[in-house]
Parts: sequence; C-alpha cells; structure tokens
Amino acid sequence: MTPTDTSTIRILLADDHALVRRGVRLILDREPDLQVVAEAGDGAEAIALARTHEVDLAVLDIAMPRMTGLQAARELSGLKPDVRVLMLTMHDNEQYFFQALKAGASGYVLKSVADRDLVAACRAAMRDEPFLYPGAVTALIRNYLDRVRHGEEPPDQVLTPREEEVLKLVAEGNSSKEIAEMLFISIKTVHRHRANLLQKLGLRDRLELTRYAIRAGLIEP
Repeated sequence: MTPTDTSTIRILLADDHALVRRGVRLILDREPDLQVVAEAGDGAEAIALARTHEVDLAVLDIAMPRMTGLQAARELSGLKPDVRVLMLTMHDNEQYFFQALKAGASGYVLKSVADRDLVAACRAAMRDEPFLYPGAVTALIRNYLDRVRHGEEPPDQVLTPREEEVLKLVAEGNSSKEIAEMLFISIKTVHRHRANLLQKLGLRDRLELTRYAIRAGLIEP
C-alpha cells in the first residue's frame, strides 16, 4: 500500500527515544492499514512535520523536550483539526489522562501494553471513537463521583427519550448507519440527533458524548 491509498491510515509518530519509536513503528507498520509516514523526536518537530506531511493520525509521547506531547496536541488541533491524536505514555496517571482529553486526544495508550492496545486505539481514533484503558475508565468514574459530591450531577430530563437512545448507541460505539438500522430511522435523522446532542450538552465529539453517557448512567463504563 502507498500513503495515498485511502484505506491506509497515515501516522505521524513522535517520541524522543529512538528505540521506542523503532518499537512502536514495528507494531504499526506490520498492519496493512497503518503506515508511519513521519517520525519526530520532540513536539516542535512533530508540528513542523504535520505542516509538510499528509497525516491522518498523530501518536504523541506525552513527555518530550522543547514541546510536550500535550502542547503539540493542542497546537495540532488548531493547525489541522481533522488529524486525530493518540497520547502514548509510560504514566498511568489520572492528571495526564484528563489533560490529554482536554488537549483533544482521542485516546491514551500506555507504552507498557502498546503491543496489545496501540493498533486497536489507532483504528478506534479513526472511527471517531474513544480508546480508554481500564485505569482511565476508573478515573472517569472517580471524576463522576467527585462531581456528584460537589453538586454537579448531570441534570435530569435535558434530553428527549429518542436523544437518550441515540446517545447510548453512539457511546457504545455504533456507527450512524448501524444506529439508523436499529432505530428504523434515516442516517440523516441520526446525524441531526447527534448534532442536537452536541449542541444541547455543549460537547464537541463522540469521546465527550461517551463521558457524558457514563456520568448520566446511560451506559456502563
């Protein structure tokens, strides 16, 4: 496959350790639909390469010199909003995890289990689905419980029953086509419900919808 093949996910990989990059590249390049097209040793280089290369997905280490992965993710979301971002880290750390979500990352992958999780996370990101490792789900639940204790529980009856149905199905990872078939409605109607959900709840994407659905008790984490 070539980088221009529409079925190939073109990846920008950034990590300041050449050995880690080599290992991660081996994991990615052995998959027929994944191809590393650019490598960076720090966040600033990653942004420079994003300007000159056509990429679909950026896999960024959180801790890098000159510009961290979190800073690069924020800058990348402004520079190329269509590029998905995954954070790669050795830290199973709630603070980093929430910072990654705020920076616009679609997922958070631990280096210790990259050989198991990274490929699935890349594909999930390109489907506009969040990738959460088990510790991250625990962090989301703890965050929800903290919000409840501080009186920030999601308000009741914000959504119509149909919107709740659509939200639940979106959060469970179903595509618009699958949702349309399950609810016997058109794909256009599904898109309208999704747009209404995002507007009503003040959210941006599927990842934030999933977090809301967990907090609201519509799906189990």
